[in-house]
Formats: sequence, C-alpha cells, structure tokens
Amino acid sequence: MDATHTAPDRHVVAVTKDIDLAVSIRRASAAADRPLSEHPGATSRRVWDAAAHLLLDADCALECAAAGLPRRATVQVVCAGAPGLSEWRAAAAVGAETVLTLPDDEAALVAVLARVPDRPAGGGSVVAVVGGRGGAGASTLAAATALTAAARRGRGGLLVDCDPRGGGLDLLLGVERTPGLRWPAVVIEGGAVSAVALHDALPRTDGGVAVLSCGRGAGATAPAAAALRAVVEAGRGAGDVVVCDLPRQSASATESVLDLADLVVVVVPAQLRAAAAAETLVAAVRGGHPNVGVVVRGPAPGGLRAADIADLLGLPLLAAMRPEPGLAGALERGGLRLRRRSPLAGAAATVLDALGAGAAGRAS
Repeated sequence: MDATHTAPDRHVVAVTKDIDLAVSIRRASAAADRPLSEHPGATSRRVWDAAAHLLLDADCALECAAAGLPRRATVQVVCAGAPGLSEWRAAAAVGAETVLTLPDDEAALVAVLARVPDRPAGGGSVVAVVGGRGGAGASTLAAATALTAAARRGRGGLLVDCDPRGGGLDLLLGVERTPGLRWPAVVIEGGAVSAVALHDALPRTDGGVAVLSCGRGAGATAPAAAALRAVVEAGRGAGDVVVCDLPRQSASATESVLDLADLVVVVVPAQLRAAAAAETLVAAVRGGHPNVGVVVRGPAPGGLRAADIADLLGLPLLAAMRPEPGLAGALERGGLRLRRRSPLAGAAATVLDALGAGAAGRAS
C-alpha cells in the first residue's frame, strides 16, 4: 500500500453486478490504457469523487443515487441491450452523459475513457489526523499541518475540530478569544454551506487558517455527521487544504470524514504500549481507506525505532518526529507557533508531501 495520494486523473470505476458488462468494461479500459476498479454496489463518496470516469449499470446507478451520491461529470450508464425508459431514468438520477449498449458500443466507450477529464476548479484536499492512543499529539500535528499548508500556499485553509473532548483547537492555536462561530452555533440547512460564508464566520489564525472548534465544557458539542460532511466538502470545493482532527472513538461523524479524506494520518508515541493500543484503531481505519500512514512521535524511552512501529502496524512511515523541547510550554503561552526547523514543522511538511498538497501549493 502506497500512502502517497495520487492524482485521480486516469482511474475508471465500474459499478455493476452484471458479469458480461464487467467483461466488456475491462476490455474497454484496457484498450484506453486506464486503470480499473470494480464495485458490485454503491461506492463510498471518496471513491465516487476521485474517479476520472464512472461506469454504472442501471440498477447500480439507482443504488448510488439512493445512497446520496451526487450527480457529477464523466458518468456513463451501460446496459446489455437497447436502453429503455428505466436506463434513461437511472442515467438522469446520476447525471450520466450517455447510455451505452455493450458490447456494441465498446469502441465508443474506449473513446470516452481515453479523454482526460478536466480537473474541478479549485479542487482541494482533505487530511484526517487521529491519535493511536490518547495524548498522542494528534491535535498538535493537525494544527501544525493546517498552519504549514497555509504558509506554503500563501492562502488560508480550514482546520476542523471533530473531537468534543479535546479541549478545543481554538485554544491550542491561541484564538480562543477571537470572535467567530464554534460547532454549537453552526447551523447548516439543506446539507450544503458556502465556503466563503464559512471562512468569514470562523475565527482565524494570523496565517489565515479558519478554525472550526468544538469548544469546551457544556458547549463542547460534537458535530453532526451531515454538518461535518457539508463543511469539509465546502472547504475542499473552495480549494482549501482541509485538516480534520478526529477522535479515537468511532462515530458517524468520524466515518463521514474518513469517507472524504485523501490521507489518514495516525500519530503514535514511540512506546510499545502506545503501538499496541493503536493496532485496533489502525485495523478499523485500514478496512475502509487505501491511504493511511503513521507519524511516530519521540522520545523513545525503550529505544523502539519508528520503523519498528510502522512495521508492527503495517503502515508506511510518514515521519519520525523527534522530541521538541519547549513545545508544551509554548502551547500554554499563547498557542502553537511553528519554528521553521522544528520537528513538528518537519512532520507537518512531510504529511503535506504525502497528501500531494505541498507540491501543488508551491506551484500556485
């Protein structure tokens, strides 16, 4: 498994239960020199959004529409005979460009798949950060990643607090007194939110990172899954690097972020018990996500190497982060400020490189 996020400009996703259609799709994908992944039913939102081309039979198209997957470009419905009313209705439900009869229209399908679709304007990225155990430092790395992305790209990003028991990311960044909305006050109607309105409503760091925090005490409300998805999608659609700080406890909101994330980062202290505690979480995350990596945080009191922990967890090692003297004290005195050569800044930069956002940011 490669934790590097690859650009989704070639991948074909076929969603069909029909064996004959699947065989025809395989031939067309091979002729167009396109990698193909096959699914027998409605896919995850992450797979749906990332595919360069989607090929669906009519029944699966209706399943995908019923699952809430949105209409999008570069979708084709395929069928085994002449298309009828049911096929065209299915095509309308998912916004399909055409309905193709296979194998008769294989040559036309090859031509469709050979086209490189335009990238969505302003397409952003989503990274989810979670601690392998409590106190692993995931929130600090999430905040550092958002700050580093904003500095690289010369524009603000979005840091989303998904852990109501974490004390609030606004406090970690020193913007707890800055006016703006926190999760308890965020009301989203219709499952969508304007990215511009969201940025304007949230407190920001000096570097322009908008922070949506869970707050503290009785106001530390966990975000609802639908609202969290709407916020993350708005940020991604606006071209932001969206960094989500996830709780270790599984919940529907957590699952919605994992479904959208381009990269999941697990933070683990360089200790045997911490690695053992992370195994269960990693097993759950890897079951539904192809891009998962680990950041190992020192010190290592028993001499355990970062590579050993990565091997134990079966994950690629994104970064081995040395201890950072004075970091804890600095967080108590005004919030996180990154030093250029600090181990934390280096780990955040490595995460962005794995995400694929770093290079894009430097080119902008």
